[in-house]
Amino acid sequence: MGALQLHVFYLILLPTITSQVISKQGEWKSATATYTKQADASIITEGACGYGDLHKASYGKYSAGLSTMLFNKGSTCGACFEVRCVDHILWCLQGSPSVILTATDFCPPNYGLSSDYGGWCNFPKEHFEMSEAAFVEIAEKKAEIVPVQYKRVKCERRGGMRFSMSGSAHFFQVLITNVGLDGEVVGVKVKGSKTGWLPMARNWGQNWHSNINLVGQPLSFEVTASTGRTVASYSVAPANWQFGQTFEGKQFNTRKLVKVGGWSKLYHTIHRLVSV
Repeated sequence: MGALQLHVFYLILLPTITSQVISKQGEWKSATATYTKQADASIITEGACGYGDLHKASYGKYSAGLSTMLFNKGSTCGACFEVRCVDHILWCLQGSPSVILTATDFCPPNYGLSSDYGGWCNFPKEHFEMSEAAFVEIAEKKAEIVPVQYKRVKCERRGGMRFSMSGSAHFFQVLITNVGLDGEVVGVKVKGSKTGWLPMARNWGQNWHSNINLVGQPLSFEVTASTGRTVASYSVAPANWQFGQTFEGKQFNTRKLVKVGGWSKLYHTIHRLVSV
């Protein structure tokens, strides 16, 4: 097959492949769910994603710990799932209402118990350990465990991504929270006034680190989400930033075509999409 024929074949096949992938991402999948009891019906402990106080990170009331199969070594931290209780006439609420959860923690396996009784998070089970507040929106509180269906959805966040500084002069670490759309962060770069763009390594959860001394420099961050989208927030932190501070940057935005406003608005929407 010649280069031109191959290119044409690719252009014809690509929309079909893309639509199939998107369709699979939107399909309901089967899992189970329990809930963890907290004083205020939320998950407020730090968790394996490193978010700290989940209320400050805006995840507290609707959050969940994920089993090994879903947690994916922490890369799923920040992702959003729509979950609904199904196939249990006694425990599921009428109409099978759904709730949107953010992945904030890891539900560890317990191989001393059967995966059908107590070892809910044993590999390869797909399980959500939900906050109590979220669980009671889909099932009866007295239920021990319920069958659910889930699917990945886009995360809706208010404001920009948040960058929380920690570490020391020779171990700079940033926690990234409030990430919209994909929710998951798969790559981070940092840039000081005296450096180019430096790739950071995942430390744990959504904590990213670098061994370069960046103290005294205004900092910019480039964040890459799981679908490959990238957003750069320039000079997020001023030169006099301190460890323990949090700064707000740009956000991943949904860009939808708008029917009103004529071709001009359509053109600018497409132009912004191409420019990302």
